[in-house]
Amino acid sequence: MFKNKIIKRLTITAVIIAVLLIAIKQKDMTLRQSLVKIFYPVIMFAGKITGSKNSILKNTSNTKSLTDFYSLKAVDNSGNEINFQQFKGKKILIVNTASDCGFTAQYEELQKLYTQYRNSLVIMGFPSNDFKEQEQENDETIAAFCKANFGVTFLLMKKSTVIKSTAQNEVFQWLTDKNKNGWNTQEPQWNFSKYLVNENGVLMNYFPSAVSPLSDEVIAAIK
Repeated sequence: MFKNKIIKRLTITAVIIAVLLIAIKQKDMTLRQSLVKIFYPVIMFAGKITGSKNSILKNTSNTKSLTDFYSLKAVDNSGNEINFQQFKGKKILIVNTASDCGFTAQYEELQKLYTQYRNSLVIMGFPSNDFKEQEQENDETIAAFCKANFGVTFLLMKKSTVIKSTAQNEVFQWLTDKNKNGWNTQEPQWNFSKYLVNENGVLMNYFPSAVSPLSDEVIAAIK
């Protein structure tokens, strides 16, 4: 009798948990993706407590690059070659992204930032599987995920390697090599690290993952 009551309670508990998980899971997202989106504010709050803003890097002396930023090229999510010459006169925010990360909700913030400053700002997302394999999907699936869940219209690039290695893509080679950009050696510390290049092709800032794209620091740098 007692055993049957325990089984019944466990069954009811399991059903309640299942219902809650189904309710939490959002359309076009895995359960993990839904959970990390929901807990994103908690993750960002933890970043504030641990002093993430102390990791922001700034080109205070306005050091010019040694290799022309506008000589760079990259391939977008659809396979088209992007020549950086077309970005002259605009600021460019370059971000390494992933779909299964605690910071994935920053896609939405990046889109809001792009919508607000699209006349003067280019945003380029570089999906990468470099950190804990949190971007295992192919380019087509990544694009569909970003559009369906975050309404992304800014540039998404072809999935590639962003950390220092022989496979590191050309853009992140430039961003993380002071012999090319003039001063910075900081590679991405995690998904959604951000690099801001000014209107003249000079690397000006590095913002770590826990700094929101809509933070006062990022907005001030863009303005």
